[in-house]
Amino acid sequence: MIEPNRDGDVWVVAEQNDGRLHDVGLELLSKGRELADTLGVTLSAVVLGETAVHHAERLVRCGADRVFAGEHPLLSHYQTNPYAKAITALVQEHRPQIVIFGATALGRDLAPRVASAVRCGLTADCTDLDVGAHTEPGTKVTYDRLLYQIRPAFGGNIIATIVNPDRWPQMATVRDGVMRMPDESASRQGEVVRFTPDLSADDAVLHILEHHRTTRKVNLKAARIIVAGGAGVGGKDNFRLVWDLANCLGAAVGASRAAVDSGWIDKDHQVGQTGTTVRPALYVALGISGAVQHRSGMSETQKIVAVNADPDARIFQVAHYGIVGDLHRVVPMMIDAVKKRV
Repeated sequence: MIEPNRDGDVWVVAEQNDGRLHDVGLELLSKGRELADTLGVTLSAVVLGETAVHHAERLVRCGADRVFAGEHPLLSHYQTNPYAKAITALVQEHRPQIVIFGATALGRDLAPRVASAVRCGLTADCTDLDVGAHTEPGTKVTYDRLLYQIRPAFGGNIIATIVNPDRWPQMATVRDGVMRMPDESASRQGEVVRFTPDLSADDAVLHILEHHRTTRKVNLKAARIIVAGGAGVGGKDNFRLVWDLANCLGAAVGASRAAVDSGWIDKDHQVGQTGTTVRPALYVALGISGAVQHRSGMSETQKIVAVNADPDARIFQVAHYGIVGDLHRVVPMMIDAVKKRV
C-alpha cells in the first residue's frame, strides 16, 4: 500500500493506438486540469508505446504540465502485463494522489491491474469528478481535498459519490465522451520525462501474430445532429423512419439499448451509459422512454426533441420540446416539414 501523498500530482493515463492518441485521454486532461488547479498540484500525463514521446507535444498543448513517456518495444501493442508493470512502477516511484484512466476496453483492463498491484481502491465508469471534504460517520474525522468519484449505481437509479481517504492513489476510470475536449494552446510549455520501463520477454505472455483494426460505422461523438430510435419504434422495418428523418436533417442515427438488444440496429449506434456519450446541438428521440441509463449519455445536448406516445415517458423530463403522439404519424409530418424548408 502507498501512503497518501497529499502533495502528489494528478495523473491522466493517455491511450494511443497505431500512433494516434485516443480522444478519452485528451478529454480527461480537461478535467485533470481542473482538479490539479483546485489542489494546487501538477497535472501529468502518462503515455506508453514504442515511440510514445511523439505524443508529448500534443498532451502538453492540451493541458499537461509534465508528460511521462514510457518507451519499449514490448509496448508497441497493448498487452496487460507490460503496461501494468510499467505504470505500477511509475506510480510507486512518484506517488501521485490521483490517477485517472479512460473507461475504454484498454482502461477497464489496465486500471484494475494497477490498482491491485499498489493495493488501492478503484471506482469504475465515473461520469464526473470533483474535489471536496468527507467526514467519517463513526469517528467524525474529516478529510479535506479528497477526490469525489461520481457514477451511476443500482442500475442507474441513483448517483453515488465515492471517496477513498487512505488507500491511495485515488484511482478511477471515466467514460468516454463525458468530459469536454480541451482547448489546445500552442504556447503552453511542459516537461517531458522519457523513461524505459524495466521489462523483459517474460512479461509478454502473448505473441501478436496479426493486428486487425476496424473503424466504427458511425461517429456519434462528432455529430451535430442525432436522430435516435428506441423500443417505441416497434421493429427493424419501422426503424426506416428514423433513417429517413436523419437523412433529411443530415444527422447521424442513434439508438437506445432496447433497440440495439432487439437487433434493429448495430451497437455502434447505441447512446447511453453502456454506449456512446454524446453532446450534439440537436438530439431527436423517437420512441425512447428515457431510462436514466440512456439520459446519462445525451442529457448534455443543447436541444432535445422527444416524440413518444406516452405522456409520462421520462424522456420528457430532459426534453426541451416534447411531442405526445404516434411517431409513425408524427415523423412523416416532420419529414414533410423539413423538405418544404429545404
